[in-house]
Amino acid sequence: VLFDLDGTLWDATPAISLSWNRVLSRHPEVSRAPITVPEVRSTMGMLLPDIARKLFPGQPEEVRAILSAEHNGEMHRLLSAEGGTLYPKLAETLEVLSRAARLFLVSNCGDGYLAAFYAAHGLKPYFTGDLTAGRTGRPKAENIAQVVRGYGLARPVYVGDTALDCQSARQAGVPFLHAAYGFGQVEGVPAAARFEDIPAALAAMSPP
Repeated sequence: VLFDLDGTLWDATPAISLSWNRVLSRHPEVSRAPITVPEVRSTMGMLLPDIARKLFPGQPEEVRAILSAEHNGEMHRLLSAEGGTLYPKLAETLEVLSRAARLFLVSNCGDGYLAAFYAAHGLKPYFTGDLTAGRTGRPKAENIAQVVRGYGLARPVYVGDTALDCQSARQAGVPFLHAAYGFGQVEGVPAAARFEDIPAALAAMSPP
């Protein structure tokens, strides 16, 4: 089972918005209103350069790059120390799933973000492996496919919360399970209304 991170395993948007606003407080020359949690949620799953373009459309690319670099460091410090909000019964459900399948993380985040998730919540032992856009510089579909090939997975499923997750899984030739409790809406696919419902939803997707 391959998992997305944001909107699938945790909600880190309050810390992410706080990080952006701390960076903005150091750059009075960048004029914009404080960044809100709903704004951050609207960028979940996007690559950082695309997030910066959306949040700072009037700024030149070099300014966006500076803001993004500062935000990365600030965000990783915040999340490593305080973590995000894990979805209910996450650890217990990962424990159940790990008894029956190997678990992986495939995210568009940077490796520092993934390390912060592990450091804050101690969940790394549940995962056989992980791959991020920050590590490979490639889109999620290619990273999903690489994990499937690299580990020789015979019946993989990708679990994510957004339409981009669904599209990426399909491009990689992998079945998709929608984390319907997360940030996005996806119609016409198998779904889990709560994280704890994922084992039953996966079982329903399996061939008899």
